[in-house]
Amino acid sequence: MAKKILVIDDDPDVREALKLRLEASGYHVVTATGGISGLKVFEETQPDLILLDVAMPDMDGYAFIKTFKAKYFGRYVPIIVLTGKDSMKDVFELEGARAYLTKPCDPGELVQTIQNLLRSR
Repeated sequence: MAKKILVIDDDPDVREALKLRLEASGYHVVTATGGISGLKVFEETQPDLILLDVAMPDMDGYAFIKTFKAKYFGRYVPIIVLTGKDSMKDVFELEGARAYLTKPCDPGELVQTIQNLLRSR
């Protein structure tokens, strides 16, 4: 059975590009347009990993991680943060992100990071 990945990004082009790339690598992909809808989609689909944009209008990545950790305390679901800025890496790692990639990220690096996190799960 294919591992399920939740992609949360408010940019429809980025969401679609990530979805196509991950599906081509054998993953089942579900998507959400922002942090609030991401929490709902997580509840409905129970993905194995979350790919999270930082800058979103309804709930940014930082708020998503804090809310997720509070709501699903004790559950281990790796979160990969995607952002255009490299300056927040330490903050997100301290908050619970398992990996941090700067946009635009290399597709091969993204898939390798996902494989490593799912293998160590």
